[in-house]
Amino acid sequence: MSTVEDDNALPAAARPPGTRRRPLRAILLALLAQYVIIAGLVGLTVAATLHYLVTPQIVATFETLEAAFKRLPPR
Repeated sequence: MSTVEDDNALPAAARPPGTRRRPLRAILLALLAQYVIIAGLVGLTVAATLHYLVTPQIVATFETLEAAFKRLPPR
């Protein structure tokens, strides 16, 4: 009788009874990593847009207002 036909023999790939694979944990970890990467990229994009595009426009507006107020006659 061979070991394959033996009822008491364990298959070669059998795991101990207390260990099982957790695919949900791996899936959630992958989704969390993707979320963190995308959130970081979006945050950097927003910060760069504010720094290089919006801030100069706001500064220019205030400089224009300042120049206009300086041209007003004193009271």
